[in-house]
Amino acid sequence: MQQEVDVAVIGAGPAGLAAAIKAKEAGAENVVVLERAESLGGLLDQCVHNGFGLLYFGEDLSGPEYRDRFIEKAMDLKVDAEVESMILELSKKREIKVASNKKGYFSLKPKSIVLAMGCRERTRFNIGIPGSRPTGIYTAGQAQRFVNMEGFIPGKKIIILGSGDIGMIMARRLTLEGAKVGAVVEILPYIGGLIRNEVQCVHDFDIPLFLRHTVSNIHGFPRIEGVTISAVDENINPIPGTQREIDCDTLLLSVGLIPENELSLMAGVELDPLVGGAIVDEARQTSVPGIFAGGNVVHVHDLVDNVSWESEIAGASAAAYAKGEKMPSRKIEVTPGKNIRYIVPQFISGEKDVTFYMRVKEPDELVRVKMDDIVIRKSEMAVKPSSMLKIDVPASILRNIKKRKATVDCVRIKEK
Repeated sequence: MQQEVDVAVIGAGPAGLAAAIKAKEAGAENVVVLERAESLGGLLDQCVHNGFGLLYFGEDLSGPEYRDRFIEKAMDLKVDAEVESMILELSKKREIKVASNKKGYFSLKPKSIVLAMGCRERTRFNIGIPGSRPTGIYTAGQAQRFVNMEGFIPGKKIIILGSGDIGMIMARRLTLEGAKVGAVVEILPYIGGLIRNEVQCVHDFDIPLFLRHTVSNIHGFPRIEGVTISAVDENINPIPGTQREIDCDTLLLSVGLIPENELSLMAGVELDPLVGGAIVDEARQTSVPGIFAGGNVVHVHDLVDNVSWESEIAGASAAAYAKGEKMPSRKIEVTPGKNIRYIVPQFISGEKDVTFYMRVKEPDELVRVKMDDIVIRKSEMAVKPSSMLKIDVPASILRNIKKRKATVDCVRIKEK
């Protein structure tokens, strides 16, 4: 027998909690959050460092502190939380089949669904590092769980490949725990994470940073004993003669995140090939009516504050859909243009204010952002791929777009 609810939220990380709370506040009576882990909060549990909530709450919080505020509010609003519940099937008809540790097998038929499964880390398999296959190779997030939640250090001599935020934060964390971080190795000519993490986690602890380098070989068996790093050319291929060997007993990978969309594909949701996340409109509705998405399942964010804000859009829209309200039209398709890697949302009605999220392909200075011939970010700014742009555009500007497809460009201001 199927249980009918107004809104079902899949995932109870910062995105899922924010969406569920907003759905309740927007008038949905029965809101259920489905989470496969044993507790609410997602990866916020293991993020014991500060830096959360600076924008959303105006306070500098740790991950667990940020999590607790949302859990407390969700419980006050009587959001139904089902932990240790694995989604087995999700259909286009919004039918959910669940295996629960407490309830066993059951099914749900919600009026609307919010996808909030977050993202996962790329592994060694995804980037194809040659060499032996020893123990001692972990993703940075796995190492973060080891140290902050399980209470043990994965190694004493650490090399970190990639300069994502988790990797740089773990460089600092492991140094504070007494390990020796021999190097942070980044294949690009610039850091892949936030500037504040580069300064506070790498430079402030005098950790060697190798830009335009990669790990070209792994040595040792059964435990890793060292790596070879090499400089790379413009095509990111290792340059012969630039190799250097570094001893280590642990290699951490911080080489990017991938939106977690297996359930989305099961439901027939169309994904954006540029980022791997769901294609959404300004209401965060996917290509399947009644299925919405928010947070890192759509695109990977820098800041949890933006995850919460974007997911609130999905939660409010899911509540409106459950009540039978009309969704915004997909009148204008928004596509990335010059020096724009991707943009979210991909469809807008042109009749309401919209907040666009986007990333650039290459660093640049003194730029503005244009949609067709209309400037939507007038102030001069410097941009870099690791820092997501968030641009609020009022409906008064969007109404001037007459085409069915609008292109967003990041253009340099001409020198006077």
